[in-house]
Amino acid sequence: MATIPIQAAPSLDAILAQKPPKLLSEYGFFDDARSQKPATGVVPFRLNTPLFSDNAQKFRFAYLPEGKAARYDATEAFEFPVGAALIKTFAFPADYRKLEENLRLVETRVLLRQETGWQAWAYLWNDEQTDATLKIAGAKVEIATISADGSPLAFTYAVPNKNQCKGCHAFNGSIVPLGPKARNLNGDAVYDGVTENQLAHWTALKILTGAPAPEAAPEAPDWLDPSAPLDHRARAWLDVNCAHCHRREGPASNSGLFLTFGESVSVAYGVMKRPVAAGRGSGDRQFDIKPGDPDGSILLYRVESTEPGIMMPELGRHIADPDAAALLRQWIVEME
Repeated sequence: MATIPIQAAPSLDAILAQKPPKLLSEYGFFDDARSQKPATGVVPFRLNTPLFSDNAQKFRFAYLPEGKAARYDATEAFEFPVGAALIKTFAFPADYRKLEENLRLVETRVLLRQETGWQAWAYLWNDEQTDATLKIAGAKVEIATISADGSPLAFTYAVPNKNQCKGCHAFNGSIVPLGPKARNLNGDAVYDGVTENQLAHWTALKILTGAPAPEAAPEAPDWLDPSAPLDHRARAWLDVNCAHCHRREGPASNSGLFLTFGESVSVAYGVMKRPVAAGRGSGDRQFDIKPGDPDGSILLYRVESTEPGIMMPELGRHIADPDAAALLRQWIVEME
């Protein structure tokens, strides 16, 4: 009789270790790392509107120890149990017109829920694409690819250092996840060829407790979906790309600019709001958002810029996102 191999689950010892493993493979998150095939118990997920990171392709996964579940929250990231891990791999295709071909894995970031809170680490993939090595001090990677319009694109990609991880993931003084929130997980994903709502899928797997039916949960749109309201699309993009800092509990709280999706006070999310401090970052413009006048709006000026000290977000990108800039421009033009 043939023996059926037992698939190993990820290593809880590695997740909880005070000193992180040197190699990504030591966690056991993947059955096949090169193809990003997850191991048993590691669940892929997608976000309705993702963060723009130099147009990297991303593979996202969650792992929860057997018998453990995350607790649902309607507005913030879910509360994950000790031993949980969130895994995100960044990759670039050789040609954006052929996204599935010649994909180069660049880095994998892990968020590990330990007794003392979350720990964030970045791993840099080797040239052979067989494993990734811990990079506490970060790293620089030269990227050369072909854009969707056929033009060559080259830039230096930055793998974040430990402090930069803290800078973006800070919330009330602690490191927290950013992506797995109800509004961004309340959408469909494909599991073994079957399309299913992610909140429903996580609930069925018993890795999420307390979630209502998807129709009763908040939902952010796909910012590229032209059928969604323009205001919701723009606010969703700002929420994901800017609100980890620009919120009342975030590192940029002293700016007075709060870009969370649920912010209801228009001046708080920038409409006719004067900046706290003028200078290069304002581009000599008077308001964060000036309705009907995108070229008079600081917010658009900073999103369009790639100049250090001006561009926003200030970390995580080196090139502009023209589609996002076009969306925000249209949003401001139509704003009354």
